[in-house]
Amino acid sequence: MSVVLRADGVEVVRDGRPILQEVSLTVRAGEHWALLGANGAGKSTLLGLLGALVHPTRGTVEVLGSRLGRVDLRELRTRVGHVDPRHPLTEPLRVRDVVLTGLTNSVARLPRWRPTPEQEERADGLIGTLGLAAHREARWPTLSQGQRGRTLIARALMPEPRLLLLDEPATGLDLPGRERLLSALDALRREHPALATVLVTHHLEELPAGTTHALLLRDGRALAQGPAAEVLTGDQVGKCFDLPLTLERHGGRWTVRVDPRNTGAGPRA
Repeated sequence: MSVVLRADGVEVVRDGRPILQEVSLTVRAGEHWALLGANGAGKSTLLGLLGALVHPTRGTVEVLGSRLGRVDLRELRTRVGHVDPRHPLTEPLRVRDVVLTGLTNSVARLPRWRPTPEQEERADGLIGTLGLAAHREARWPTLSQGQRGRTLIARALMPEPRLLLLDEPATGLDLPGRERLLSALDALRREHPALATVLVTHHLEELPAGTTHALLLRDGRALAQGPAAEVLTGDQVGKCFDLPLTLERHGGRWTVRVDPRNTGAGPRA
C-alpha cells in the first residue's frame, strides 16, 4: 500500500517547552489510525503536523508525498480532508451548501461560484453516505451537534482527498449522536477503501469498529504504536493514562473500565 503520511523524529517546542518529542509515524492508504492520549499529551499538535497546519521544530513530515518546508502549504491543504468540530460558520447555510464549500475551501459559498451538476451529485452522495439525506435542505443553526459533525465530514470529502483527519469528532455528542457518527465513519470506509484516516480521541469508546492501527501518546512521546489489536491492551493503555485498566472488544468496538483488582490507591489524575 502507498504511503500517505510519514513523520520521522518530529519534535515541536513552544516557548521552550517540548510538546512533541521524537515521534515517528507512517500511515498507508486504507489504514485507519487512532491517536490516543490524555489531555495535553500532544494529540492535536501531531494532527496539526499531519494536516500541514504547523511545522515541526525538528524532524521531517511528508504528507501525500510532499515534505513540509518544500511545498505550498495552501495547495497541500486542499488535498487533505481536515474535520474540525469548531468550524466557524455563522451563516444559516443549508447542509448541501455547507458540504459544497469543501470544493472552495471556504467557510461560506463564494460569490458567483456555481458547482457543476457532477459536483452537486457528489455532494448528495456523501450526504447520503453520512446519513443526512433527510436533512439535505436543513439549515446549519437547526442541526444537532452530531448532524453538524457528519456534515463537516462530508464537506471534507468533497475534494476527494486521500487522507481524512478527525479531531475528536465525537466531542459533546450524546449516545445516539455518537453511534450515528461511528456508523457513518464505518460506512465511509467501506465505500472508499483507499481512504486513510487519522482520528484523535481520549475515549476508546469513540473508536469506530474499522480502526486498524493506534498510536498512544504520553507527555509528547509515542508510548506504543502499531496494529490496533496489539496496541490497545489494558497494560499499554493503562500506562498511557496512568490508570489500572481492563479493555474488552466486542464487534470491533472497545470498552474500558478501571481494573477493580488494582485500585488500592484509587484512580490517579
